[in-house]
Amino acid sequence: MESPFKADILKGKVALLTGGGSGIGFEISLQLGKHGTSVAIMGRRKHVLDLAVANLQSLGIPAIGLEGDVRKQDDAVRVLESTIKHFGRLDILVNAAAGNFLVSAEDLSSNGFRTVIDIDSVGTFTMSHEALKYLKKGGPGKDSSDGGTIINISATLHYTATWYQIHVSAAKAAVDSITRSLALEWGTDYNIRVNGIAPGPIADTMGASKLAPEEITPKFEEYDPLFKLGEKWDIAMAALYLASDMGKYINGTTMVVDGGEWLSRPPWLSKDAVKQVSRAVERRSRAAPVIVPKSKL
Repeated sequence: MESPFKADILKGKVALLTGGGSGIGFEISLQLGKHGTSVAIMGRRKHVLDLAVANLQSLGIPAIGLEGDVRKQDDAVRVLESTIKHFGRLDILVNAAAGNFLVSAEDLSSNGFRTVIDIDSVGTFTMSHEALKYLKKGGPGKDSSDGGTIINISATLHYTATWYQIHVSAAKAAVDSITRSLALEWGTDYNIRVNGIAPGPIADTMGASKLAPEEITPKFEEYDPLFKLGEKWDIAMAALYLASDMGKYINGTTMVVDGGEWLSRPPWLSKDAVKQVSRAVERRSRAAPVIVPKSKL
């Protein structure tokens, strides 16, 4: 799909994306690159990084892949130093690395719970914390008042409750809280904007294949008010908006991009049945005798 943004909207910027080699993360990498950004991708799988970087470079996008685990502080430090060494600055950090799987709470081990918390929540904090010294000035030659941008990829799972997702719901709730706290502190101190994006069900992603395998044939279209799955492009456009000057007055917000899915529940009555019930209730209400309570005086 054609982008609604100008091709040079992020010209000269440098972005580091965790989990940027596949799925939603790669689409964000691609769209940032198409709009003028040099891109560094961090991930644990070298073959995924190599393929992603090759795809970006084939489109003329300056890109590098850096192996690292967001759960390890030493890796975070090394990847950030390598990004600065290669590109000379850092303007945008996208925390997209995540872990997920379907499991009931009673069958989830403490180690499994902790792993997702470490990747999503601790990883988001660690990468943001280590990136601070680069983002608060944006790089050599930049005015100290011109801070960078952090975008954290969240979810809507914890807004109510989601079956078999206690680990991710807890992790993403923490990510949203991190987003608000850093927006408050670093927005005030360093003019760094920190926002989040909460995607709904997105087609052709690892998350969709894990949470909605073919064996259970879920029908998200029946629950989403827009009656369709989202696309990775939708999330990338939200990231472009938040990273650019178009979002310069947005800070501490997690933008929900889900077509209204989290608000939806299957109707327990048809529209015709609702009309019938409503009329019946009204008739009973009109026919009921009016009882005036006796005064105690």
